[in-house]
Amino acid sequence: MHVAVNVAMSIDGKISSNLRERVVISGPSDFERVEVLRSNSDAIMVGVQTVISDDPKLLLDGLGFEFESENGNKLQGPARVIIDSLGRTPNKSKILKGNAPTYIVVSKAITKERIEELRHCGAEVIVAGHERVDLKIAIGLLGKKGIKNILVEGGGELIFGLIEEDIVDELTVYISPIIIGGRDAPTLADGRGFMDKFPRFVLKDIERRDDGIVLNLNRSKK
Repeated sequence: MHVAVNVAMSIDGKISSNLRERVVISGPSDFERVEVLRSNSDAIMVGVQTVISDDPKLLLDGLGFEFESENGNKLQGPARVIIDSLGRTPNKSKILKGNAPTYIVVSKAITKERIEELRHCGAEVIVAGHERVDLKIAIGLLGKKGIKNILVEGGGELIFGLIEEDIVDELTVYISPIIIGGRDAPTLADGRGFMDKFPRFVLKDIERRDDGIVLNLNRSKK
């Protein structure tokens, strides 16, 4: 399994404002780069807070990319994966609509009734972990579904968890020359934070996009 993380952030490391609503940080050239990353992935993964805050569709329909299901049907994009320990994904979320599969990974903390409700909304539900989703188990179960290449697009809690479990192979960061500020504004890696043995990535290259830069990094093997 190859797991890549892609984020856009301000120069002070914020991926959104204190309001935790969608903020446009990059521009057209970077949007095109992200669409190519998505098109080369088997699945796009986000945390449930991203679904609640942004209500993304995560579809590539009409952008010149072609996808097919195992039975040869045309799809609007790669699979969509939501990490949602307590089953908080709203029933009317855009990510549950459109012709592309949606997997919701939950923990055993939610009821069977809620699982059936999410399935009725069109999602395939995967149970991994007890009180919270166990990300290592989740990645393994997704692999059994034929997903071998995942692009993670946030948010900070999910990214922190994946880095903490040493699951992230590649990290791409667009840095915009804006300052968002706010002590409570989300960052690239939220969660409880690292106290020691700080994870390290190796800088592969840097490129200019719009009025910012993109850092391409790989996981350090040390």
